[in-house]
Amino acid sequence: QVQLVESGGGLVQTGDSLRLSCAASGRTFSTSAMGWFRQAPGKDREFVAVINWSGSNRYYRKSVKGRFTISRDNVKNTVSLEMNGLIPDDTGTYYCATARSPDYYSDYPFAESDFKSWGQGTQVTVST
Repeated sequence: QVQLVESGGGLVQTGDSLRLSCAASGRTFSTSAMGWFRQAPGKDREFVAVINWSGSNRYYRKSVKGRFTISRDNVKNTVSLEMNGLIPDDTGTYYCATARSPDYYSDYPFAESDFKSWGQGTQVTVST
């Protein structure tokens, strides 16, 4: 079982950048795809980005594509989410998660059930 701890959230203004990090413990990190989800107040948790086990495939929800970049370091057991051009709609609690599979195809309809381990979340607030 992989344990996940997110960090890097904060209060920023529209147009600013943030880098979220997720530290993972456990032997299966390097063989698992990793993802980021977010949950805004009063809304369901939604998929943001995923990276496959090797880092060769990355997929994003449409609204963050071109602004967010997911990356991983399989030596340090970390996965990161670089967020640029932040807007108020990006506000929410961001969660790191371990996927049940090592890789996915493009346009896969990611859901929470595709992930098995979750961190406690880190808050991102974007003001106008």
